[in-house]
Order: sequence, then C-alpha cells, then structure tokens
Amino acid sequence: MSVLITGGAGYIGSHMAHHLLGAGEDIVVLDNLSTGVERNLPRNIPFVRGDIADPALVSDLMRTHKVDSVIHFAGSVVVPESVEKPLDYYANNTSGARTLIETAIRQGVANFIFSSTAAVYGNPPVSPIAEDTPPRPINPYGASKLAAERIAGSFADAYGVRRAALRYFNVAGATAERGEDHRPETHLIPRALAAALDGAEPLTVYGTDFPTADGTAIRDYVHVADLIDAHLLALDRMRQTGESLGPINLGTRAGASVREVLAAVERVTGKPVPAVYAGRRPGDPAILIADATRASEILGWSPRRSSLDEMIASAWAWRTRFPHGHA
Repeated sequence: MSVLITGGAGYIGSHMAHHLLGAGEDIVVLDNLSTGVERNLPRNIPFVRGDIADPALVSDLMRTHKVDSVIHFAGSVVVPESVEKPLDYYANNTSGARTLIETAIRQGVANFIFSSTAAVYGNPPVSPIAEDTPPRPINPYGASKLAAERIAGSFADAYGVRRAALRYFNVAGATAERGEDHRPETHLIPRALAAALDGAEPLTVYGTDFPTADGTAIRDYVHVADLIDAHLLALDRMRQTGESLGPINLGTRAGASVREVLAAVERVTGKPVPAVYAGRRPGDPAILIADATRASEILGWSPRRSSLDEMIASAWAWRTRFPHGHA
C-alpha cells in the first residue's frame, strides 16, 4: 500500500514526500508542474506528471500503486489572484478536489488528508481562531477551499472514507535542501529576504491602515517542518483509530505584523530591508491567529521550530545556499 501526494513537487508537498519516504512509507507523487519543480522530489520515486481532474489517469495511478491514503496539496493559493481569476480557483480547488475525492472513493482509498487554509475564516470576530468559529471567507481562495472541505466531509460521511482538513495558517521556513521559491513569489518572508539581498528591488508592503497596533496585517507563521509533522500524526491517527478528524488548525497562537516580520528579517540577516508602502490588496483580512488546541489534544502536535527568528534563519540559510532558488 502507498500514499499518493498530489502537488508533491511544490514547497510543502516536496517536504511531505521526503518525510514520508524517510518514515518508511511507499509513496507516489502526482503533480502537473504548473508551480511545482520536479527536482524537489526524492530520487527514484514514482512520479506522474498530470492533473487531479483527470479521473482516468488518477484511477490508473491508484490501482497501479495500491494507494490507500491521499494527502492532497495540489491547489491554487494566491489570494489576490483568486480575486482576479475566481473561476480558475473554483475549477482547481473545488472542482478538481471533487474529482480527486470521487476517484479515491471509487478506488477504495481509506484515508484522505486535505490541505486547507485559515482563509476559510475570513475576518473572524475572535482571535485566536478556533475551529468552531463560523467560516466566512472573504476571497475566492478561501471560499473554494471551504467548498472542497465540505465536499470531502459529505463524501466521507456517505462512503466511509476517513478524512482530515488541516487548516494552515502562514507556512514559512526551510530545511537544508528545500525552501520556498514560488514564481512569482507572493509570500512575505521570502519576499523580505529577497529585498535584503544587495541590489534587490524594495519590498512592497500592502496596507498600513489595518486595525492593528502598527497598521499592518498580522499573521500566524508556522515552520514547514512542523506542519509536515502534523500530517504524519494525522495519518497515523486515522489509520489507528479508523476515524475522521474533521478540521484542525495548524498555527502557533503567536501573530506577527508585517512590520514585525521585517524587523525580524533585519535582525536575523544583519541587512536592511528596503520597503515601499502601498494600499491593501483585495481580499486580505487584518488578523489571522490560530487557536491550535485541537491539534495538541487530538494529534499530540506542538510546533517546535516555529519561532519567528528560527523560521527566518532557516529560510535565509537556504536562500544563501541556493541564491537562485530551484532554478
């Protein structure tokens, strides 16, 4: 039996592939390489270039590799882009996920872990945010992920597939060989590190009038390796108990504003971060901080590498080792 990792050539998915392989699991990766990079993957593993929305391809892959569990990372994740191209986001994140889940059910897959997001909460009235906070997404990215969560939940209830929806807050950091390198890059920490490099373009900070202490948006950052640990724990628990887990927040309960992140980047790198300031981007909430109590109680998970300085230091070490990223 093996684990199918969709989007396994991406930033988070490739970390998952290496960790599962190191844990002794048989894996197979499916990725269309629209944003993923094949060289991120472990050597000599089964890799299929293709799309989750191709049921014939996915069915054949699941039969051939005797897939019993799916960890679904493949998706579109850029909030402003989702506002500009909502149909693309519903097609990929919702319709594509529905096809994948239906195919998994038809092939007798037992466990399905869905990569979800804190964007499902929108602008929540409470902070930190617990999983029972009513989801009210304010952008198509969050809405498309919430719709896919609900599809996975209803399919699992009807057909007996065990599922978990892991709601990520802001994933950051790097390991020795793998880091964050999107093209174009939209995430704050790698953008700030790029701006700190000599001769780089200044960082654009979007929004200085949020209802926060310094006017910039606040996010909860979690190290990618801590995030992967949560997936391993979730998969083990579903296998051992035969039960679904529902939605689980993955964050640290510690928020940092954009200005605080820039100060931390300057502190860690010893370099200034040149910045220019612009208006808010459409669809950006002011504050997203996780209440991760459920992850602690159900999974026994706690983030061990997710101090802001540690995440930035790991990302900086990777960037200085690989100045051109995955190119």
